[in-house]
Amino acid sequence: MGAHAVAYAAKAASLAAANQETARRNEVRWQIDHMTPDVRAALSKLPLLGENSSGPLGTGLLASGVLAVTIREIQAELSNDVAAG
Repeated sequence: MGAHAVAYAAKAASLAAANQETARRNEVRWQIDHMTPDVRAALSKLPLLGENSSGPLGTGLLASGVLAVTIREIQAELSNDVAAG
């Protein structure tokens, strides 16, 4: 699962919630907490959002709005894993 898939899941979870931001953050946290070490390692190796225009995390739709905020949060969390590990 790519960071963009987690972002879409978080967005979907937030749409039905009274507090959309809390629901979005909770879904991101749940997704990250349940990633296997291999998935976390693979995602941490992908280019950061907006750095590579040829991939799904290029400069298009995912680079703005709530999806971009969510992807950047995921990438920051995974970057912390690499720095700590």
